[in-house]
Amino acid sequence: MTDSTTARSHGEEPHLPGLAQRLNWLRAGVLGANDGIVSTAAVAVGVAGATDAVGPVFLAGAAALVGGAISMALGEYVSVSSQRDSEHALIAKETEELRTDPDAEFEELVGLYEKEGLSHETARTVAKELTEKDALRAHLSLELNIDPDDVVSPWHAALASAVAFTIGALLPLLTILLIPAPVRVAWTFVAVLVALAVTGYVAAWIGGAVRWRSMLRTVIGGALALAATFLVGTLFGTAIG
Repeated sequence: MTDSTTARSHGEEPHLPGLAQRLNWLRAGVLGANDGIVSTAAVAVGVAGATDAVGPVFLAGAAALVGGAISMALGEYVSVSSQRDSEHALIAKETEELRTDPDAEFEELVGLYEKEGLSHETARTVAKELTEKDALRAHLSLELNIDPDDVVSPWHAALASAVAFTIGALLPLLTILLIPAPVRVAWTFVAVLVALAVTGYVAAWIGGAVRWRSMLRTVIGGALALAATFLVGTLFGTAIG
C-alpha cells in the first residue's frame, strides 16, 4: 500500500498535532453555546410569560447572558486548570523517575509493551529505540496517555466557552426581542430547538457518538426547560396581575 493510499484510508482518524487543544476548544465551545441557548432562553421565556413588556425581558435576558458567560468561562478555567496541573505533576514525576532510576523505567516500559502483546525481544527492541529517541515521551504516551506538547490550555477553554455562550445566548434573546408579542414565545421555542439540534449534532460528531440520539436528548431537555420556565412565568404573571 502506498503512502498516499494509507493517508486516504486514515484521513478521518484523529492523528493531527495539537489534537487535545483542538478538541478542548470544540468541547468548550459546543457546551458553552448549548448552555447559552438554554439558560438565556429559559430566563427570557419565563419573563415573557409574566409580561408582554420588552424592558423586563431585555434586562433579564441580558443579565442571564453576561452572568452565564462569566460563569461558564470561570468554570472551564478552573476545570481545565486542574487537569493541566495534574498533567504537569505527572510529567514532573516521570521526569524525576527517569533521572534517578532509568534502568527500572526501561524495564517498566518493556513490561508495558509485553502487556500490549509484543514478544519480549520485540518489546525490548521497541523500548530501546523509543528510549534513545525520547524516553520521557515514550513513557508518558504508553503509561499515562499524555503528549507533553499537547497539554490543554485553561485560557483557551475559558475563552471558547465564554464566546460560544454569548453567541448561543444572543439567538433566543434577539428572537424574543424582535418578534411581536403575540408570537414571540412560539418563535423563540422554534429557534431554540433548531439551534439545540445543531449543537447536539456537533457534540455527537466531536465525541463520535450517535448523532440522532444526541440531538434528541438535547432538544427534549431544552424543550422541557423552556416549557417549565414559561409555565412559572405565566403563573407568576397571573398571580401578580
